[in-house]
Amino acid sequence: MLSDEIKLTIQSAYSAFLKTKQLSPRYGQRIMIAEIAKALSAITQDAEGKRTSQDHVCVVEAGTGTGKTVAYLLSVIPMAQALGKKVVISTATVALQDQIINKDIPDLILNSPLRFSYQIAKGRGRYICFAQLDRLLSAGGEGDPNMALWEELGAVTVDKKTAELYQQMAIALDRGDWSGDRDHWSHEIGDHDWRRITTDHNRCSGRNCTFYEDCHFYSARNDLHRAEVVVANHDLVLADLALGGGVVLPPPEQTIYVFDEGHHLPEKALNHFSSTTQLRGTQTWLSEMEKLTAALKSAFPSAVSLSHNVERIEGLIPELKAELSMMLSTLSPLANESGNEINDSGRLVHRFEQGIVPESLKLQSEELRGLSASLHKYLNEIVDGLNDGLEGKHPDIPKPEAETWYPLVGAFYARADHVSSLWQQFSAKDIEGGAPHARWLVFSETNQGLDVELSASPIIATDVLKQYLWNRCYAAVVTSATLMALGTFERYKMLSGVPKDTIFNCVPSPFQYEEVARLEVPEMDFDPSDNYRHTQFVVEYLIHRTMNEAVLVLFTSRRQLEEVLNLLPFDLRERVLAQGELSKAEIIKTHKERVDDERSSIIFGLASFAEGIDLPGSYCEHVVIAKLPFSVPEEPIDATLAEWIKQKGGNPFMEISVPDAAIRLKQAVGRLIRTESDTGLITILDRRLVKRHYGKAILKSLPPFPFLSR
Repeated sequence: MLSDEIKLTIQSAYSAFLKTKQLSPRYGQRIMIAEIAKALSAITQDAEGKRTSQDHVCVVEAGTGTGKTVAYLLSVIPMAQALGKKVVISTATVALQDQIINKDIPDLILNSPLRFSYQIAKGRGRYICFAQLDRLLSAGGEGDPNMALWEELGAVTVDKKTAELYQQMAIALDRGDWSGDRDHWSHEIGDHDWRRITTDHNRCSGRNCTFYEDCHFYSARNDLHRAEVVVANHDLVLADLALGGGVVLPPPEQTIYVFDEGHHLPEKALNHFSSTTQLRGTQTWLSEMEKLTAALKSAFPSAVSLSHNVERIEGLIPELKAELSMMLSTLSPLANESGNEINDSGRLVHRFEQGIVPESLKLQSEELRGLSASLHKYLNEIVDGLNDGLEGKHPDIPKPEAETWYPLVGAFYARADHVSSLWQQFSAKDIEGGAPHARWLVFSETNQGLDVELSASPIIATDVLKQYLWNRCYAAVVTSATLMALGTFERYKMLSGVPKDTIFNCVPSPFQYEEVARLEVPEMDFDPSDNYRHTQFVVEYLIHRTMNEAVLVLFTSRRQLEEVLNLLPFDLRERVLAQGELSKAEIIKTHKERVDDERSSIIFGLASFAEGIDLPGSYCEHVVIAKLPFSVPEEPIDATLAEWIKQKGGNPFMEISVPDAAIRLKQAVGRLIRTESDTGLITILDRRLVKRHYGKAILKSLPPFPFLSR
């Protein structure tokens, strides 16, 4: 039950916040605060603070403009303080993470009596690794007998321009002008350049590293243990849970999670628990490992246990290479199958129906799984031996040499883990009656000949989220503006696997949609599946209906976007900023500059522009949506999910395609009204919205715009 003391704390904080900022209370925000606090207060726990109840998850869809962040901060933090729990706020995007840590939380503390400590949390991969940077800056120096191997494996060699960049970083670190956080470097850093100066948990020697005291990641991580509120992201939360929980973030059993942008959580979980490997790439990696093992024997001639594991690996490598060659021979003929698809990269894809691989392939995968698991085990024992050397526990492995070799062996260990996981997923039998794994191949031509990339993934995140998150956390709040589809939470229940006792709420947006905008569907005498006529129609519409406005045009395919762009007259084409020609950030920046100069500007974008961009007021007066955002289940995961639903007697189109389209459309139309003073027009160039029965259901699920169908 919600105690009077906590009620008073929440009410006082909310009243003070509104009064100080001279705001009026928002109906939806008040409901959200009350419902979250009520849900959390209903959780029961034992004398040791361990949760004993099952109704510990609260899902809240809150419309744009509700003020979700303030609502969950005001309700969750007082509850967590009273219960002695930590709070982890997780976002899907860096932009929202930065907004919460730099704007929303400081604003709440400044304007209310609520007091709490807070800290941002990022993974190792967002911070520079001093050891890696030092190694790269020292490349070519004398006195390292293993330098030739490091150079051969691409671990140290850098070109002049990149070397200058690393020198600038080292100087900035020495002066204290930079925190080592990639997001705080003054210029954009390319992924390749950044990967070489960062690390992961497999390559990081932690407290045994010479640079541990200066490490910005560990400095930030130590602050996390003292913080009451940690602002993280979905990827970091999932990574921490997969490692057992409580490794970087607070232990899940003592944590109340808030998943903002929570509609992304199931998809993030699928990405996190999928596996992939390339056959020829793995063979090349094994050849590199042969060089590694030879160098390790030379570097540590007296380390008997290390040498023993090296010899075991040397015996495994030829077997693995032979099995991979056999696998390549087995899979290559599948590139000629008639049912193969072409993916967005132009590569051939062969998907195994219902995720079922032939028995012969399963047996080969099982053999590779066993060999890869042994390789993984022996590399792990070498890593443990090097770690003992770092701690001074192994006289035959001196600390300086151990510190040199630990990250490189750790990288091979991590790769072995990924490879072993792929063969495990390919050889495993799916649980009878449960959702299968999607399994597929991607073929590509290389200088060495045909290569095959094997991939496997769960098709829904239900099981992994249950195992790692829902069953373990003390409590969780999931919120977003787009969690419901066609007026229900059924889709989210299916994809996320939230517990059956989960509490669901939908709170309204404060925007008066009926008064500030309208939605139009123009008359057209053809179906949007007629791509030629539809593209011509889009061009004509843009010529005649987008005169001096700030317009966002959203397409479902890059091909149509480019076709429309090429067909526009020159004067209109000059006003268009198209996705793919400029970065997203540059498009938004240029668009706002044009509007500020009272010039017309039109943005052409795909799905990423239908969500997460903020163009308030005059920056967006008209949203044009070319087609209903249906996704064709050609992607292997989606196609396998559709097969599974059909096998169970369901209708994949109505259970997946239509709800997904409804959510995407809701996100797209949500680009128009961002503040209470915004006005404008939404045009959807797709008559299926009014002609098909599912279209009317989709229309009903949108905000209540006045609707005009010509």
